[in-house]
Amino acid sequence: MENTLFDQTFRDSEGKIVIAQPPNPPIILWAVASLLTLVFTSGKINVVLDVVANGSIFTWAWLELFQGVNYFRRALGLAVFIAIIVSKI
Repeated sequence: MENTLFDQTFRDSEGKIVIAQPPNPPIILWAVASLLTLVFTSGKINVVLDVVANGSIFTWAWLELFQGVNYFRRALGLAVFIAIIVSKI
């Protein structure tokens, strides 16, 4: 198989095109914590849930950036990582 830019961008090590994957624990934790912040809108529990949500999405972005299966997934991790930083500034 040729090692083209398309292959490096969208294929994993097995040659399969990978754009989306099943959710991993940090994404699931982020989704649950984010939804719970809508239920608990104030107080210490909201602060804790916000920290957990931000920490888990940061972890997901970091893992994708450095361990993503292809360039697309790594770019997605970088985009989310930058979005987190910009949203906190």
